[in-house]
Amino acid sequence: MKLNRVKVLDLTRLLPGPFGTMLLADLGAEVIKIEDPEVGDYARYQEPSIEGMGALFTMVNRNKKSIELDLNSEKGKEVFMKLAEEADVIFEQFRPGVVEKLGIDYESVKKTNPEIIYCSLSGFGQDGPYRDRVGHDLNYISLAGLLDITRSEGNDPAIPGFPIADMAGGLFSAFAIVSALLDRELNDSGGEYIDVSMLEAVMSLSSGSLSWIPLVQDEAPKGRETLLTGKYPCYDYYETKDKRYVTLAALEPKFWENFCEAIGKKDLKDKHYSEDEEREKVRKIIAKKFKSRTMEEWEEVLGEKEIMFTPVKNLKEAYQDEQIKKRGFIGSVQTNGQKVKQLGFPAKSSKNIDEFRDGSPKQGEHTKKVLKEIGYSCEEIEELAETGVI
Repeated sequence: MKLNRVKVLDLTRLLPGPFGTMLLADLGAEVIKIEDPEVGDYARYQEPSIEGMGALFTMVNRNKKSIELDLNSEKGKEVFMKLAEEADVIFEQFRPGVVEKLGIDYESVKKTNPEIIYCSLSGFGQDGPYRDRVGHDLNYISLAGLLDITRSEGNDPAIPGFPIADMAGGLFSAFAIVSALLDRELNDSGGEYIDVSMLEAVMSLSSGSLSWIPLVQDEAPKGRETLLTGKYPCYDYYETKDKRYVTLAALEPKFWENFCEAIGKKDLKDKHYSEDEEREKVRKIIAKKFKSRTMEEWEEVLGEKEIMFTPVKNLKEAYQDEQIKKRGFIGSVQTNGQKVKQLGFPAKSSKNIDEFRDGSPKQGEHTKKVLKEIGYSCEEIEELAETGVI
């Protein structure tokens, strides 16, 4: 799982693309973040901040280099093309059509570097009727059907706590890039263009549970009315005595039977998937039982049993969980001279993934160093700086 010889030019901002390029950087790729000399990545300045740097930027830009480059200028385009000559990957997240206007699109770059892997990440993809629409995570999950199927007991749509489409877009982009690199290496297939849609990325996550329903039936599944959205008492969340919550996911009969025994309700064993009125009677019995103890008390009673039970933790509690600590998923990097905690790469390898190497770079921190590496002299670099290109 090493990408040490891979060079990535990162033209992305905010969250989706930077998350994807950070995954590549965690695996050892040299990721060069290209930022506008004036504003840079907007996430740098968003509150809250960590040691003077936007927390969002800090969390998804570790292990990268940063250079400043005005891509609207002819000189800036010239520098970019020189960087592209030695790059393996270009990853951009502009709105469709922007890179063509700048003259740094795939067709232009591959004339200079036929081996380039070029990935474009956008909300809806590079074609189709929504191609030019603007959007954010909430828009993508609403069009994907996720917001409709994610509902509270009051039947109102519930916004997920994580920006799922953004993160899925970054993740699938990184996966597609690594696949293209492997194809190029194994099959000598040359360069490749990759078009990733955040709408399609989040829709693909429904494959395992729900997407087949409207594909083979006329009706769309409804929130709280399917197996994995809380239709049955065996797969739901419940309030506890201290007004916290716990979850039960006893889908298989043996786990349901274990649960019924553990709470002293053996008479519910044959009511695993009851329907209609009986189903709601079972839910009320379980709900009343869970309200008799606190979340912590239920964890002591049920946590180690084969039941499929977990407490509903907040983010702070999740980060402090002993399982997470034991796995070393949370580490730290140096940012502006201070140690800043980070979430690690979510996979372990016998070859060691050194994801906590460097903190997020200052804007333009590596400009001179990177340009020298591709042949620019000190005098040429100074001239580019004086004219505002870098």
